[in-house]
Amino acid sequence: MRGDAERITPPRVVEHRASGECEEVAAVRITPDVPAGDDFGFVAPLGRFSHRGCIIERESHGCRAYPRWVPRFSLTTPIYYVNARPHLGHAYTTIVGDAFARWHRLNGDDVHFLTGTDEHGLKIQQAADAAGVSPQAFTDSIAPLFADAWTRLDISYDDFIRTTEERHKRGVARLLQACYEAGDIELDTYSGLYCVACEAYFTEEELEGGNCPVHKRPVERVEEENWFFRLSRFADRLLDWYAKHPGCITPSYRMNEVTSFIKQGLRDFSISRKSLAWGIPIPWDPEQVTYVWFDALANYITAVGYGNDDGAFVRNWPVSVHLIGKDIIRFHCIYWPAMLMSAGIEPPQHWAVGGWLLVGGEKMSKTTGNVVDPLDLIDDFGVDGFRYYVLSDTQYGNDGDFTYEGLVSRYNSDLANNLGNLAARVATVVQKKCNGVGTAPRADSPLSDIARQAVADSTAAWNSFQPAKALEATWSLIHATNAFLENHEPWKAEPSAELNGIMGDALEALRIVAILCVPAMPRTAQILWQRIGLDGDVSAHRLPNSVSWGQYPAGHGVEKGNPLFPRKSL
Repeated sequence: MRGDAERITPPRVVEHRASGECEEVAAVRITPDVPAGDDFGFVAPLGRFSHRGCIIERESHGCRAYPRWVPRFSLTTPIYYVNARPHLGHAYTTIVGDAFARWHRLNGDDVHFLTGTDEHGLKIQQAADAAGVSPQAFTDSIAPLFADAWTRLDISYDDFIRTTEERHKRGVARLLQACYEAGDIELDTYSGLYCVACEAYFTEEELEGGNCPVHKRPVERVEEENWFFRLSRFADRLLDWYAKHPGCITPSYRMNEVTSFIKQGLRDFSISRKSLAWGIPIPWDPEQVTYVWFDALANYITAVGYGNDDGAFVRNWPVSVHLIGKDIIRFHCIYWPAMLMSAGIEPPQHWAVGGWLLVGGEKMSKTTGNVVDPLDLIDDFGVDGFRYYVLSDTQYGNDGDFTYEGLVSRYNSDLANNLGNLAARVATVVQKKCNGVGTAPRADSPLSDIARQAVADSTAAWNSFQPAKALEATWSLIHATNAFLENHEPWKAEPSAELNGIMGDALEALRIVAILCVPAMPRTAQILWQRIGLDGDVSAHRLPNSVSWGQYPAGHGVEKGNPLFPRKSL
């Protein structure tokens, strides 16, 4: 077998051998050290390597028909708590995730994008009681609101998991049993300070004026006999794992935050509740239910087969990237890998930690009453106008501050005045001066080097989890093309070969811009693609070949259409 093989949890699978023969072997994960271009290898950053159509469960088939390994990219958002409707904060992380997923599809990766809803816990039970319905009925009424919102926001998820699904319950039970049999779950009595809104415990030192540091509300003192996960046993293993995987948490200062927290000493944490009825029962103690964070974290593995389809799980784990908010880093980067280690499962490959999208300087939450509905904004600015703002206005990893004025300003400046104006003026000149037919770009165009740099910078930014910088790079080509037209003033020129070359260059720039806009603005990218006379689905084109200079085909009709982004006023 090519590359180093690392043995992981069974089951056994049919796997392709370099000899071209299929045979049943112990499940392995191929590490990304196979030279690019090798017949049986393809290296890609953060990829999970699977042989498309070849690693399957106990089936014989023509394996020789699949000569290459396929780079796999799997991505998750946090699953969202269903105590209320989705708000702008939920939309922010999910749009970022969707843009990354679309970027990797453009690169030809085999993408699996997971999101979903977190539906157990005290907060849900209290919300259901207040509504006068059962917790299941309450979650059944809220979870579809998230799925509908993601549909309206063009979120291209591959799976939407609800923690009330049977596949999830089976997987959680299996994970609990595995940790219990490993000796890492024991009975103990807990007394601690609990925030219902966070579903999390805090120490006295972590409180701010006696209140939860996140929700600024009083915490409750809770004392109960529970089952505990012995997190304290995993400090050295976690530090060793992180030392061997530098760069697996971005931004880098978040890695320092995690390791510093571990070095301060880890406390065992309660994984069950006796006083709560709404949750997944502990397999060996049905009088207690699973603590919501242990339950929720498991969605990342239950959604890809753990506890239900071992073959699928072997093919799809470990995940390439967890997108998480800075407030849940402790759970995801300390609790979660320790739980996986206990169960004999490999930790995730990467965590990309985002900041908060604030309103009035505070995190959005039902508790603070500063919730913004993203669906109201797409009614005003369109799906792509809103998506562009979310992705471009805040550097991922930092906090951003949403204002309606800021949204209007960026929409008008970047979309109406720059991209929209460029598309309109190119179409207008082509219709008036070139009989409405697109012309060929020039190989020596001054825009060609600018386009190559924009592609390179955009690629580097997307691969570094920086959508704002990626869009800034794309807009550098838009700005340059507008300046190019201002310099040549083709609207004043008479038809000529020189004019044809100028407009061919501008059309080629728009073609490349359309492809680069797919992750952020898929609808706009397709409209722009069609208006410059190109057929098919723009998102079906693959990088890097599709964005090399000189591919715009002359002879296609160019349409102006309505303004892509009509200007807005406050």
